[in-house]
Amino acid sequence: MVKLEYSPKVEKAIQNDDPIVALESTIITHGMPWPDNFKTAQEVEKVITETGATPATIAVINGVIKVGLEEEIISNLSKTKNVRKLSRADLAHCLLNKDTGATTVAATMIIAKLAGIKVFATGGIGGVHKLAEKTFDISADLQELSKTAVSVVCAGPKAILDIPKTLEVLETLGVPVITFGQSKLPAFWSCDSPFYSPLSLNDPALIAKSHKIREQLSLAGGQLIANPIPKENEIPFREIEPIVNAAAKEAIQNKIIAKEVTPFLLAKINELTQGRSLKSNIELIKNNAKLASKIALCF
Repeated sequence: MVKLEYSPKVEKAIQNDDPIVALESTIITHGMPWPDNFKTAQEVEKVITETGATPATIAVINGVIKVGLEEEIISNLSKTKNVRKLSRADLAHCLLNKDTGATTVAATMIIAKLAGIKVFATGGIGGVHKLAEKTFDISADLQELSKTAVSVVCAGPKAILDIPKTLEVLETLGVPVITFGQSKLPAFWSCDSPFYSPLSLNDPALIAKSHKIREQLSLAGGQLIANPIPKENEIPFREIEPIVNAAAKEAIQNKIIAKEVTPFLLAKINELTQGRSLKSNIELIKNNAKLASKIALCF
C-alpha cells in the first residue's frame, strides 16, 4: 500500500480539519533558476500561512511521497540537478525505484486528492502546445483536471500554449474554467488576453461552493480557477506574444520535445525579456497562493 508522509504542520492541520493548500514542486526544480526557486518557495508558503491556511508542498523523496516539505528538503531540491519531473505516467515508476521526483500539476493533483486536500495553487497549467496538430504535444494536466476532484488555482494557461485549443480541450473534457473577477481569460504573464473565459466568479466562497456542488452531483474532475496576475506585475499580451512565438520557433529548430519544452521556453523567454518574465512569474504564483488560501478557508 502506498503511504503518504506528512510534515508535522500538515499532519496537525489534517487532525484539526484546518484549511490546506497543496503546492507543486516542479516550480522549484524546473520552473525557476536558483536561488529564485528557493526564495519563491519560501515566500509562497509564507503567503499561505499569513492568509490562514497551511501550505503542503508535494514531492517524492527517495521513493516516499511527502505532503509538506521541511525547509531543508526544499533547499536541497532547489539546488539538485536532474530531478525527475513526475506526471501521472511515471509517478508509480518513481516510487517503485525509490527515486526522487518533483510533481507536476497532474501528479500534485493525484497526491492532493489522496491526502484529502481540495485546493491547489500553481503558476500556470500545461495544455495544448503550439503546432500540437503536428507534434501531438498536449499536457497530461488537462486529462487530470477531468479526472481528479481538486480545485486548481493558476494564472490561466501558460502563454507558451495554444490557448484557444487548450480551452477547447478543457470544454470537451468537461472541466469548468472559472476566471476570478473578470470576463477575459488571463494568460499567465498577462492579466488578460484576447480570449473570453467560459465562466467567471468574483467570490472565493462561491468557488468553494461550486466545488461542493460538483461533489454532490458526483461529477468527476476538478475546477480550473484562472486568477489574473496583478496589473502592476504583468507583461501585456501584445508584448509577450511575439517573444513567446520566437522562443517556440527556436524550440522547434532545436528539436526540444516532451517534458523539456516548458523549461526551455520559460528560460528562453526570461532571457528575451531580460528577467521581467521571471519577476512576473514569482508575483503571479504568490497571488495564486493567496486566492487558493481564501478558497480553502471557505470549505
